Amino acid sequence: MFSGNEDSSDDRTREYAFTNADFERVRKLIYKHAGISLSAGKQNMVYSRLARRLRATGINSFGDYLNYLERGDHEEWEAFTNALTTNLTAFFREQHHFPILEKHVEKRKNQGKIQLWCSASSTGEEPYSMAMAMVQVFKTYTPPVHILATDLDTNVLAKAQMGIYPLDKLEKIPKDKLRQFFLKGKGQHAGSARVRPELRNMITFRQLNLLDDSWPIRGPFDAVFCRNVMIYFDKETQYKILKKFVPLLASDGLLFAGHSESFQHAVDLFKLREKTVYELANKTR
Repeated sequence: MFSGNEDSSDDRTREYAFTNADFERVRKLIYKHAGISLSAGKQNMVYSRLARRLRATGINSFGDYLNYLERGDHEEWEAFTNALTTNLTAFFREQHHFPILEKHVEKRKNQGKIQLWCSASSTGEEPYSMAMAMVQVFKTYTPPVHILATDLDTNVLAKAQMGIYPLDKLEKIPKDKLRQFFLKGKGQHAGSARVRPELRNMITFRQLNLLDDSWPIRGPFDAVFCRNVMIYFDKETQYKILKKFVPLLASDGLLFAGHSESFQHAVDLFKLREKTVYELANKTR
């Protein structure tokens, strides 16, 4: 996900020269590697993010840096991708989805283990919110639920696995839920809180690129959250990803999308069930 322009400076004040040709190379590389379509208005943002990588690698020009990247250094590809993705998230973001998820799982409580997938987990707020919802449904800290949480960005996955958050990130969570699901930090951890270990035990965090030809994932999933991700892909890439979700969903599974996302171009795959919640178009597959 992307934020707005972070650097409004022009070439006269920049530390490194950054030409339109450099920007176009970046656009092609991130599209090919991660399926992300960068608009022309993101040039300043790209410069600001990648200038940090030039400083970190000691490379003195964008041309040389991109040449180095194209030679295939795996660690730098990871850093390049992480630099160009912004992970905007919050606990219980798009709150209307969680009662729908709880109601959906409530109906399936006696059908064995519940499998959920958060396909853009960022720093963990979304999968932990899903885990809290499952505790509410089953009225136990150890419900028969497994949540797979994936993201392209390895940096945010590491933060998610720790499950430690500044208290100001938790301000919108009701106090009863804070007491129920978080352990307040003391001493050197004062000013932060950690999610209860039972929530972390419910979740497996893994790195995954949604653009990969195949996903090392086995379904069926009772529900998949793929929210506020598709808006950064073009329609063709969206369709390819949605098509790969189909065999991984249970026949009556649900796909949760972001508030500004619509899959009208994939009506052969998914149909709208309620606000930004989709079900399979063909349940008899």
